[in-house]
Amino acid sequence: MAGTPRGWIPDVFEAAARTAGFELDASQNAAAARLVQLGDELSRRRGLFGSTPHGVYVWGPVGRGKSWLTDTFYSAVPITGKRRMHFHEFFREFHTRYAAHRHEKHAGDRAVRELLGGSRLVCFDEFHVHDPGDATIMARVVRSLLAQRITLVATSNYPPTGLLPNPLFHHLIEPLAATLHSALDIVEVAGPRDYRRARRPGTSAAEFARGGYLWPGADAQLARAGLVPPAPAERQRVRIGARAVTARAVRGDAVWFDFTDLCDGPYSTIDYLGLADRFRDWTLSGLPPLATAGRDAAHRFANLVDVLCDRDRRLHLVAAAPLTECLTGDHLPPDIQRTASRLALLPEIGGAPVAVADQ
Repeated sequence: MAGTPRGWIPDVFEAAARTAGFELDASQNAAAARLVQLGDELSRRRGLFGSTPHGVYVWGPVGRGKSWLTDTFYSAVPITGKRRMHFHEFFREFHTRYAAHRHEKHAGDRAVRELLGGSRLVCFDEFHVHDPGDATIMARVVRSLLAQRITLVATSNYPPTGLLPNPLFHHLIEPLAATLHSALDIVEVAGPRDYRRARRPGTSAAEFARGGYLWPGADAQLARAGLVPPAPAERQRVRIGARAVTARAVRGDAVWFDFTDLCDGPYSTIDYLGLADRFRDWTLSGLPPLATAGRDAAHRFANLVDVLCDRDRRLHLVAAAPLTECLTGDHLPPDIQRTASRLALLPEIGGAPVAVADQ
């Protein structure tokens, strides 16, 4: 990229793209140029009195390389005091710290300092807000980050003004959107290609993609996937903090859940993160068409897929219908496009590859 700063490796994105077997498209190039500029600003900043570089908010459709761009930037930027966290993971840790200080003045600021104190750069992946209560909390968190002179880089499927799209609650996001617009450069990455669905031949799949999508889950399909159906005697309760969820089987670091047990109960993303920390090999059976499952269960399923993909846990998904049918209908989660893109990574076992239609 002509005219890029000399503070760090300017062609890091082009080199990483060549290694991954693709060329940057125009929108990725624009985002990469801005991140190179930020990397140079961070590497030049000295001491407590240097100016805090303007952060970057990278947003766009699923699979366009937002997380890849941010990961490449994060790995290459030559500074100490940097943190990269998935949004779900940050919220889990933040709520734990906040609860410990909830009766103290400025509890939120203290929780942020304990989590990110000493950080100069924080990268949030998959930044999104769907809960009205989270909107108010995140506005305070972002203001606290800025007050503590931390540079923020975030990826999202939504522009700041598109967060919390429910018209009943959208006004609650306006303070956060205004802060993001004033403190970060908003960069859209919206090229024509969904890179998640096009893995280069000869490259190894992530652990998540080593699982599979099976429907209708006949015994022969399960056998081809190396899955042994649980016996009734294997059913047991698995602790999640002070609560428990029923598993069809627990076999070492492998677990088998039923959709109804795991997604139709009062479980949160924080609960799923705890389970993902414990189990590396997952089977989820009984996936129905989400339009018939109820709004809350569909949201929990989308959050579960996020957690398992981001933590790179192997997933076998046993469903009642093809993936297109399971992810089509009214009143589905706002992030269903991301769910579809991620589940398209799972090969269909016992049939032709599944094509996931855009919603």
